[in-house]
Amino acid sequence: MSEMESQLEECGVCHALHPMEELVCFNDTLICPDCLEDSTVICNRCGDRLWSEDDQGDDVSGHLCQTCYDRYYNTCDECHTVIPEADAYYEDDDRVLCHDCHIRRRSRYSINDYSYKPDPIFYGSDTLYMGVEIELDEGGESDNQARKLLEIANQDGEKIYCKHDGSLNDGFEVVSHPMTLEYHMKSMPWAAVLEKAKQLDYRSHQAKTCGLHIHVNRTAFGDNIAEQEEVIARILYFFEKHWDELLKFSRRTHRQMEQWANRYGYKDTPMEILDHAKKGFRGFRYTAVNLTNANTIEFRLFRGTLRYNSFIAALQLIDRICAVATCLNDEELKQMSWSTFVAGCGHYPELVQYLKERRIYINEPVTAEAEV
Repeated sequence: MSEMESQLEECGVCHALHPMEELVCFNDTLICPDCLEDSTVICNRCGDRLWSEDDQGDDVSGHLCQTCYDRYYNTCDECHTVIPEADAYYEDDDRVLCHDCHIRRRSRYSINDYSYKPDPIFYGSDTLYMGVEIELDEGGESDNQARKLLEIANQDGEKIYCKHDGSLNDGFEVVSHPMTLEYHMKSMPWAAVLEKAKQLDYRSHQAKTCGLHIHVNRTAFGDNIAEQEEVIARILYFFEKHWDELLKFSRRTHRQMEQWANRYGYKDTPMEILDHAKKGFRGFRYTAVNLTNANTIEFRLFRGTLRYNSFIAALQLIDRICAVATCLNDEELKQMSWSTFVAGCGHYPELVQYLKERRIYINEPVTAEAEV
């Protein structure tokens, strides 16, 4: 063997002979510069070198070692793109999706996951907005059925969307974006949506599992938290003072109220009730007026309905309660009787009709259409 041959070493990858000083030791293997370039990569996350065959990344994420992939990344189960863990969407069936596949998958379905909460779209122009949740049951948790309701409501923009609700036996929840009362009454095709739900054999009042929930934006009650809480306290006082009438209005039983829409309990002043609610019911949302949401308060007392007049009457009642709680001071509200309150509802014809049907409108009962 010549002196030159004795100074050559075999590359562990291509097996060609190279001068010893040209070779690099990587993972206990001597490799030539070309093979180092062709057969190894640098992890984009930690900067360590690894064999190309051990690369866990792709064209989007760049090169990744196994450790960094396991700690910080995942792979979309549909398009197989490697994505940062923070950008992954975990579906109800445990599939992991990237943003684009999540959007495409959701577009194929009309009923969203229970956790789905899009950015709100505000309809109408006023200070008070109401978002509605109406639960439908006994007609099937069917994307095809839900799509028929969406086609009616969303002809000129997304007004409603549908969500899974685990409290229902065989149905789903219809949720509206926030709208002014005027928009709900004059521009939103609620009558057609509710009628279509009946035609599709859904039930709400009759199902006994359904509620009608109304969210109102806290900013309607004042420019700061102190102002807002003064009004909210008066709303809670109104509910406690007039609980018997509101129970009749709700179409729920005492037991249903205890399960889904509990009361806070009467105190001498509005702020005492609010303080009790904040301290004694922290994080508990199954109350007639749920205070656990940061941006809204939620009125949960109503039993579900597919009857348009009952539906609109509930919105009008909440609008009226919020108005008196905003306009009156504590003493004025405490002095207000139920008869005085309903006497001021004359500009809400659907509400007046419903109050008469429930026999809580100044002794003027009327015959009511059956609830659905």
